Amino acid sequence: MTEFGSAQAALADTYVGEDTVLTYARALSARVGVRPIGAGGGACLRLLAAALDAKAVAEIGTGTGVSGVYLLRGMRPDGVLTTVDSEPVHQQYAREAYQAAGFAANRSRFIPGRALDVLPRLADGQYDLVFCDGDPAESASYLAESLRLLRPGGMVCFEGVFHQGRLAEPGHHDPGTHALRELVRVVRESELLLPALLPVSDGLLCAVKR
Repeated sequence: MTEFGSAQAALADTYVGEDTVLTYARALSARVGVRPIGAGGGACLRLLAAALDAKAVAEIGTGTGVSGVYLLRGMRPDGVLTTVDSEPVHQQYAREAYQAAGFAANRSRFIPGRALDVLPRLADGQYDLVFCDGDPAESASYLAESLRLLRPGGMVCFEGVFHQGRLAEPGHHDPGTHALRELVRVVRESELLLPALLPVSDGLLCAVKR
């Protein structure tokens, strides 16, 4: 049995540390009511982007730029992050965070709009990594779009899969929790995917497309 509690979670979140750019972007998230990925999860995203030598990444849920900064820091120097969010104001905050982190404007592509309206317009098989941090109730549709967007060997990651503890508590039957339970099951049972559920931040479900 692996022991993993609050002390271990705190160590994972403080192990790498965050600079002033991330600290400010995280503070903006709290101000506008957006819940960004934790520091441990962000470090994991950066690691995965670097391991994939990612040149093209798609992100569902720009927020104020916390996850985007981590992704860009792991991607190739010529990599481009395509990020989708229904709130243009949030994307403006993210744009400022990327600039403050030293990334040129051509390293990111901001597309405002509902994810399920935008994703079908993106090219098939051209992405190394898709990061999903949107509406939990739409998880199945995000997965379907991600599989279309990813190249073989590419990776999809879902943030917030533990759903603040509700995933593992049978008493919760809200649409978001139900959708995430179904997502976890489908990803685990898919012959197209090689998955792992990582206990960082609020649960990071990752799977490689075979």
